[in-house]
Amino acid sequence: MRRRCIMSDPRDEAARYLARRRSPGDGADDETTVSSTPGAAAAVDRAAFIESAIQVAIRRGDFDDLPGAGKPIEGLGTHHDPDWWIRRKIETENLTGLGPPALLLRTEDRELDGQLDLLGRESDVRAVLEDFNRRVIEARRQLQGGPPVVTAPRDVEAEVAAWRERRSARGVASSAEAAPARPRRRLFGRRPR
Repeated sequence: MRRRCIMSDPRDEAARYLARRRSPGDGADDETTVSSTPGAAAAVDRAAFIESAIQVAIRRGDFDDLPGAGKPIEGLGTHHDPDWWIRRKIETENLTGLGPPALLLRTEDRELDGQLDLLGRESDVRAVLEDFNRRVIEARRQLQGGPPVVTAPRDVEAEVAAWRERRSARGVASSAEAAPARPRRRLFGRRPR
């Protein structure tokens, strides 16, 4: 005689049905085995339910026309990087300010001249350089691990002098690019003869 388990959820009944269909034998012993080991029964029921839900979704067409279907995953095969998904998320979302200080300072050091050129006053340039140097020294002092800080602090006076030179060179270049002035035409009245 088969014992019947009382279930409150119809989805669990469907999962049990599918588990009995897949198990070898006639299925008469399945319910007794399930009732004797509740932890294993729950795992089998859960796995069967998940598998049946996936099969139903496939039949409905929920997995058809997914982006990237039939294409290889980008970036696989070059090297093993356990954090590939983090790097890809940072790239696709264009997130900044994430990562160890050593890497952030290297990136900022590379782009610092361009950022300084956008500033119009010498006091602003000095403030940015002093802040950068403070953060480099602070990153060298911390002992939290990660890559070593190889970024050197910048000489404020030398950088200000270089900023002045670049600024004056831009001023000369912009005046040379200006078109020669044409004689002005009068809007109203006669042209000069």
